[in-house]
Amino acid sequence: MPKLTLLPLLAAFLPAPALAHPHIFVETGLRIEVNAQGQLTGIEVTWAYDEFYSMLIVEDNNLDPDHDGHLTPAELEILDGFDMRWIEGFEGDLYVRDANGPVPLGPPQKGGISEENTRLITVHSRAVASVPADGLVIKAYDPTFYTAYDLTRGVTVEGPCRVEQTTPDLDAAYSKVDAMMQDLTDEAFPEVGEAFADELRLVCDS
Repeated sequence: MPKLTLLPLLAAFLPAPALAHPHIFVETGLRIEVNAQGQLTGIEVTWAYDEFYSMLIVEDNNLDPDHDGHLTPAELEILDGFDMRWIEGFEGDLYVRDANGPVPLGPPQKGGISEENTRLITVHSRAVASVPADGLVIKAYDPTFYTAYDLTRGVTVEGPCRVEQTTPDLDAAYSKVDAMMQDLTDEAFPEVGEAFADELRLVCDS
């Protein structure tokens, strides 16, 4: 989830146990780009924010003065890129790994913003320095689980590969959260978000 000023403000009013469940919900879509040589070259990411968070973003930017729940093209232009002001160290809640470890992703490039039934929809892309795609694992998640991502916007692959998707064991994930919360000794919420993430594994033709 984009680390905006608004998020720490919201979190400040929530006790630690409340953070055991997500408070922002994002329908996510991924378009994975693989070249003819079977190398991953980029990922396009679509984020569709829940209605409540969309409303907070609109109000925080003093938009929609008539409160009809719809933004004009000019207002959408003001918001374009609002979720790309990332703090240092933020990974974009998108993680790619190969057999040797994490695969670096480039900074986000704007792909536009739209509105759908009072929900904000944004698109951005991340470049990759051409690594072999076969066997790569891709996950979209917030380590702190403050934001919940699902892949209901779909996953597509452009190129000579396909994706195998494995859904998480939610019972096991929540059991892990409960166990870690029992051992919580400070205000920092344990990083359990990966346990709730779908796993995408790329399989490419020889």
